[in-house]
Amino acid sequence: MPTKAKAKAKSSSELTRGFAPYKETKGEEYMSDAMRAHFTGILNTWKLELMQEVDRTVHHMQDEAANFPDPADRASQEEEFSLELRARDRERKLIKKIDETLQLIDDNEYGWCDSCGVEIGIRRLEARPTATLCIDCKTLAEIREKQIGS
Repeated sequence: MPTKAKAKAKSSSELTRGFAPYKETKGEEYMSDAMRAHFTGILNTWKLELMQEVDRTVHHMQDEAANFPDPADRASQEEEFSLELRARDRERKLIKKIDETLQLIDDNEYGWCDSCGVEIGIRRLEARPTATLCIDCKTLAEIREKQIGS
């Protein structure tokens, strides 16, 4: 992969690292207004960065599009574009999941495990703001997935 493309190919996890961890106050209720505002900010920033990546890809593909006479050069460019488009498609799905998560925050349903109903936890949500399962339920789901896949 050319260096220019490597520089542009940020993983989704690298995009949300620029926030300060939430500091709970003594006696603060889980998913208070301040916590929900914290996660809304993280999710909106993440979404904005993903959308900027989409714009960069469009401009990159327009700028770099060329009709190479050499089939190998043309194939290399098509492969690079294909990889970029696959990455953007994953990011498009992630943007949809971010929108769903923002709706959960608006509905005061964010932060609890979909499976068992316990608190997911602030640190887990900061690591993966779109998480819908607590760590125990996620671990069990992954074990089940490995058993079925084997």
